[in-house]
Amino acid sequence: MRITTLASSSSGNCALLSHGGTHILIDAGISLKRIRAALNRLGLSPGDISAVLVTHLHGDHISGLPRLAGNTNARIYATRETIDSVAVNMPAGTELEIIAPGMEFYVRDTAVQAFGTSHDAAGSVGFVVASETRKFALVTDLGIVTQEVLSAVRGADAAVIEANHDPVMLRDGIYPAAVKQRIASDRGHLSNAACGELARQLTESGARTLILAHLSPGNNTPELAIGEVGAALSRAGAVVGGDVRLSAAPLHEVGDTYEI
Repeated sequence: MRITTLASSSSGNCALLSHGGTHILIDAGISLKRIRAALNRLGLSPGDISAVLVTHLHGDHISGLPRLAGNTNARIYATRETIDSVAVNMPAGTELEIIAPGMEFYVRDTAVQAFGTSHDAAGSVGFVVASETRKFALVTDLGIVTQEVLSAVRGADAAVIEANHDPVMLRDGIYPAAVKQRIASDRGHLSNAACGELARQLTESGARTLILAHLSPGNNTPELAIGEVGAALSRAGAVVGGDVRLSAAPLHEVGDTYEI
């Protein structure tokens, strides 16, 4: 199983998970041109995509979906709320599959489960993708880590997890007060500290590859995020760079590919 982020920021999110000949995109919040270029760099094309999993209806996760749908035969999986939002813009013949938190389904021989997330978008979910021997979780766009989230991701070998902001940078930054309040709320985005606690729980249940994602360019830096999450892991006895691989996904570029 291989994981690559194609973009990860408030201006666009897209990740690729490959298992054998099965290629799954999670979100399509960047243009078809960028998706095609990223896939080409990895030796793939939109026609190779087996499925697109959509976390929620915010533009930075769905803006590229209509044009992508017109250039692939992949089935698109999303909650009813998200499908209701995007269906009108989809090309005729697009296969849209309604899913719900807790539901398990298969993309070829790869199992997928959605789980609910606490975010200010109706029907927001994260995903767990599993083969017979490996488990991957994507956990972004949530203000708090609930028991539902922890139960779903427990036992993951690798995860993309949100480290959106540093609270001091957010407090002192240029965003309007209402936006700051939204980001810091239980239906907003995870801080570095909250991400560190999630990372600790993931590593204690077996995770060995953690990719920090959805970093805010104005309210965080990769150095801050990796430093704080790494410190949380070290306090829990994990050896970063030894038993645990910890990195930050590039905001606007294709990241490294991690094999688990």
